[in-house]
Amino acid sequence: MVRTSPTFRRRRLARRIRYLRERAGLTQEHAACELDMSTSALSRKENGDVITSVHEARSMMDLYDIRDPELLDLARAARERGWWRAYGVEDRGYVDLETEACFVRDFQVTTVPGLLQTEDYARALFQSGRIGASPEQIRNDLAVRMIRRQRLTDVENPLELRAVVDEAALWRTVGERRVMYEQVVHLAECAEMPTVELQVLPLGSGAHCAMNGAFTLLEFAEPADPEVLYVEYPTGSLHVEKASEVRAGRLLFEDLRSSALDFQESVKLIKKVAEKL
Repeated sequence: MVRTSPTFRRRRLARRIRYLRERAGLTQEHAACELDMSTSALSRKENGDVITSVHEARSMMDLYDIRDPELLDLARAARERGWWRAYGVEDRGYVDLETEACFVRDFQVTTVPGLLQTEDYARALFQSGRIGASPEQIRNDLAVRMIRRQRLTDVENPLELRAVVDEAALWRTVGERRVMYEQVVHLAECAEMPTVELQVLPLGSGAHCAMNGAFTLLEFAEPADPEVLYVEYPTGSLHVEKASEVRAGRLLFEDLRSSALDFQESVKLIKKVAEKL
């Protein structure tokens, strides 16, 4: 089942209307005046801060002298609610990005990547990390995470995952010992999936280039959609689209991969950890 992401579509819409205006050779001030809106209002629409309505999109096509049916489709899609909202989940912008992504590069230091978590492991994480969260909130968060996993086996809209996991995450007990054992076994099974490329960064490799935290890079099928660097911290998250910073993130990730065990050795280590749990 293909799920759409309105916030992502809103940013895609914003890039499109900005491109059309610039192609028409109009300044933001001139276009805003012709569209009967303030320059700041148009700026907010072109930055994706405010949704552009279908009516406004039609007016822009008239002004820019172009017919673009895709623009109208984007305007309609941008108003749709994200599928995760049905679970009462207000995510930090990650589910939105991942829903539209086709390729994810994920480095995790203390936990197993979300897409590779078992239900019990994820539940234990939510129970310890969602301070003050109600049982219903935890159930909803868990449901969304389990739905996200389906992309790895979705034939119509598959998501490819390339993950590097610090060995420390395999030894850190989350939940009961049984939960951790089942999680590590599941991780070894996931490594065999055609959409997953998993490597473990061994403790014996010493210090590395990303000691200060986890990060994720998301790539999209549409060439016009820039790759995004996503970094989460305790009270929020950062979405980075600046090309130079994204490139730096890619270099960091490739450096981590070169320091990590290869696929076969990573699976051997994961199975060895499972035997000791």
